[in-house]
Amino acid sequence: MPVLAPTALHALQSHLLAMPPARALQPSVEGFVAGRLRLRAPLAANVNDKGSAFGGSLASMMTLAAWGLTTLQVEHAGLDAEVYVADSQLRYLTPLREDLLVEAWLDDDRDWAGFLSTLRSRGRARTTVHAQVLLGDGAPAATATSRYAAILRRG
Repeated sequence: MPVLAPTALHALQSHLLAMPPARALQPSVEGFVAGRLRLRAPLAANVNDKGSAFGGSLASMMTLAAWGLTTLQVEHAGLDAEVYVADSQLRYLTPLREDLLVEAWLDDDRDWAGFLSTLRSRGRARTTVHAQVLLGDGAPAATATSRYAAILRRG
């Protein structure tokens, strides 16, 4: 499990805020601990007509967290690649009436070394990443399982 420099998390924060749709969510990088990337966003910027978090915001934040985790791993390996979400399966479990706290982690059946080795040798690779939006008690309010692809830039 890599130890990421604070500058890597700061660069990810800047990258997120450079995308207008993501900026509207007001995400902040909370940290990277035990292989999990955490993002946070205020409920006030993501509220729906029922006073709970908008489902699209939950989906977007889980996508950003999983994409961010994959991007951090690629960059930490010194590779120059584009990272894309290929597909996602989402589940909304309960309304969220607090700030959005999202975490993403690599599927237990995968490892970053294999993903990065394939990316180096074939110029492209894919992996499965999980994400969840957490309630204050740590239970999930929403979950996502997604496949992410990385393609080396040719330059």
